[in-house]
Amino acid sequence: MSRKQQLLKQHRRNKRMGLLVGLVLLLGLGVFVHWWLPLLLLPLLWAAHEAWFADHLFYSPGEDYQYQFPPECRAHPVKLVDGVVQAQAPLQLAGDETLVLELRLKSRWLGRLLDPSVALNSDDRQTFERGVAGLRYLNLTGLAEPLAAGQLRLLGRHCRLPAEGRLWVAAGSDLRDKRVMVIAPHADDAELAAYGLYSQAKETWVVTLTAGEIEAEHYQQMGMSKVESARMKGRLRAWDSIAVPRWAGVPESQCVQLGYFCLQLPAMQAAPDQPVSSREADLADTRLFRQFNLMALPSDQDGAPTWNNLLADLREVLLKARPQVLVMPHPGLDPHPDHICAQAAVLEALQGLEWQPETVLGYANHLHDNDRWPMGDSGAGVALPPQLENGQIWAPYSLTLDLATQRDKAMALGMMHDLQPPAPFKRRIRRLLQRWLAGRKTSPYGENEFFRKAVRRHELFWRRDR
Repeated sequence: MSRKQQLLKQHRRNKRMGLLVGLVLLLGLGVFVHWWLPLLLLPLLWAAHEAWFADHLFYSPGEDYQYQFPPECRAHPVKLVDGVVQAQAPLQLAGDETLVLELRLKSRWLGRLLDPSVALNSDDRQTFERGVAGLRYLNLTGLAEPLAAGQLRLLGRHCRLPAEGRLWVAAGSDLRDKRVMVIAPHADDAELAAYGLYSQAKETWVVTLTAGEIEAEHYQQMGMSKVESARMKGRLRAWDSIAVPRWAGVPESQCVQLGYFCLQLPAMQAAPDQPVSSREADLADTRLFRQFNLMALPSDQDGAPTWNNLLADLREVLLKARPQVLVMPHPGLDPHPDHICAQAAVLEALQGLEWQPETVLGYANHLHDNDRWPMGDSGAGVALPPQLENGQIWAPYSLTLDLATQRDKAMALGMMHDLQPPAPFKRRIRRLLQRWLAGRKTSPYGENEFFRKAVRRHELFWRRDR
């Protein structure tokens, strides 16, 4: 069981205990006070739960984030004077650096019901957990000019700002001038994490490992069987993985779908030479989902869904593309089992290979312990995610997206079939209550939560030069 599954199981157990205690108290009110009181309070309590307590936050907002940056990231002490960020010594910034401001935030009382945030001039607003009380990391990338000129003003909303902090500066180098390959465990992972980067790169390859065919209930509602639905969803997502990058100008010949099966990469890794069939599509052959590829792959000969075939396919694509920058899931931050195995497969495929990338970028489309990150609204900046244990030391690398690129990214996500089905009724009611009672906005680009999370001022990665 993954750490996220353990945290979710514990969260649900605690919630059941809380509901049981609440039910006993309500029954007590009905017996000893007025019989109608529980009937009145029950819907009010449910609405309050959905508005303020339904977030999957598996840690205390009072915990410090635990970040260690590599030696090449320089730290500068800063002061906040009337909200203006002032460095202790003059800052020499070229403008392309990744800038991270470490601050100790403290929620006001209203910040326990409404999302606390920090406004950065009129350019940005970055949001944090309700009840925040600890070290947090603002993303100042793109604000080098007002920062160096002493004109960057911060304003806390529902939270207090400290008098001092630290500015971390990661030296800039524009990776858009390189050959970039994005490793996507599923169709849409490349767009969620790196559309801005790959749409502007000198040369881009998008390699998708799985067809993402499971959880196809939306297609069962059209009258298809479970197997037919899984195959239809896998074919559609395979098409998406080839077609959607064309929106960004990536040639079809540089988009490759490997066609392995969703959530089966861990089983493949455990027995590298054993075929592992799809959970729902009744398939043990990857070639159905490779029909749109222009590039031939080594395992096209047998279509066997094995780990060894996956490694052979990856080596073929890496040697063909020879990427200078390799973009793939972060091994510590992203807990999805397919994402963990995708990163492991790429590293194993690189062992002994004659071509090696210059730079590896890690991304996180999912987190262990916070399902809302990046918090806040579409178009806002992306603060660093929660990291509650000292893990691998990578340098942050952030790219700033202008409004036109954000809109193009939103349209690319809108083309992805997996983000198109409507949200369940309960989730729509929850969002409505959160908008009315907690002031949360919905994304103008689409109903799926990933439109809010991914269409942002920043794309954030973790960088390691090899």
